Amino acid sequence: MRKWIIISCFIWITIVSISFGWMYKSSKNEQFNLSIVAARSYFNLVVLFRTWNAGHGGVYVPISGDTQPNPYLNVPNKNLTADNNLKLTLINPSFMTRQVSELTNSESKVKFHMTSLNPIRPANNPSPLEKIALTEFEKGSQETGYILPKNESGAFFYMAPLITKKECLKCHAIQGYKEGDIRGGISIILSQIPEISLLKLVIIHASTLIAGISCLLFFGIKLEKAYSIIKSQASTDALTGLANRHSFSHVIKFEINRSNREKTPLSVIMIDIDNFKFYNDTYGHGEGDLCLKAVAGVFRENLKRPGDFCARYGGEEFLIILSNTHSNGAEKIAEDIRKKVESLHIPHIKSLPAGVVTISLGIAVKQPNEKVSEEPLIKMADEALYEAKHNGRNRVKIFTGLAENS
Repeated sequence: MRKWIIISCFIWITIVSISFGWMYKSSKNEQFNLSIVAARSYFNLVVLFRTWNAGHGGVYVPISGDTQPNPYLNVPNKNLTADNNLKLTLINPSFMTRQVSELTNSESKVKFHMTSLNPIRPANNPSPLEKIALTEFEKGSQETGYILPKNESGAFFYMAPLITKKECLKCHAIQGYKEGDIRGGISIILSQIPEISLLKLVIIHASTLIAGISCLLFFGIKLEKAYSIIKSQASTDALTGLANRHSFSHVIKFEINRSNREKTPLSVIMIDIDNFKFYNDTYGHGEGDLCLKAVAGVFRENLKRPGDFCARYGGEEFLIILSNTHSNGAEKIAEDIRKKVESLHIPHIKSLPAGVVTISLGIAVKQPNEKVSEEPLIKMADEALYEAKHNGRNRVKIFTGLAENS
């Protein structure tokens, strides 16, 4: 039973561990999905603004300290002067994207960068991560995104390609791009992404693990105790508390095998309470049960060695197994038991001449080198018991003639 309790605990630990792993993986997937959706939204927003700018052929803004004419833009009417002598410069989609990225990189937790494998502006050269992504875009990849390691500057990296459209050729045809070509890409870094509550996961699963193991141990111990009780009831005589006949059958086989293996003697004592039927008829079955308990107590008190064994064989009959015991030792133990029972002075008017409850005992001894099974050995003890009763009861007899009956 304990083995099954341990196995059940290991199974529960495995289940909780798998659950923790699955929940952690699901949380990581959810973290990634939320991050890439957010980054994709920023990318689409930037592309939308660029499309608006390109659709208008660029927009003019006043020249200022922060906004100087784009040295990389070679188009007619790049700079204009308004009627009020206001000087204007043309802002194309790329210039607008760069200015917005510089603004967000300094004020926002979202950073983006326009880049290309063939940039016009040197500052648009790709980083190692961006170069890998651009190479993948050339092979057909639509986007890329992953959570950066803790030692990186950002938390989530996302990048998608910029596709050359008709209005883009006004500036980029000189580079050899055609409509539909991948001209470059925009990378986005989110410095904050949804966190995984690892501590919460650990606490929940640790609590579940402890609670489950506690229940398994609690109910397992209860079940083990119940099983022990059932097992004890199956091998114990309920009235006397001694082993029953079924248990005796297992023990006698074991002891005979050990006697044969170790070459040691084995003694069996069969005991019968004298005139017990008359005792029940005279004093009643209730008193008869008390008498059986008292006699069984004597057997229990006088069998002190770990290998000694006593069982109620049936009714008022008992059997004692004495391992590694010769006839002299068995006879002494039997005689001591006989005297102790008689000294209880349990009244029995039909048991004459003693007038008290007495017992008769028959001994059979298996010698170290003799082969004998349990049935003949018990039969020999029974024959010795019969002789003791036939000769007046309240006495001990040893079976003789073992060689002829072995």
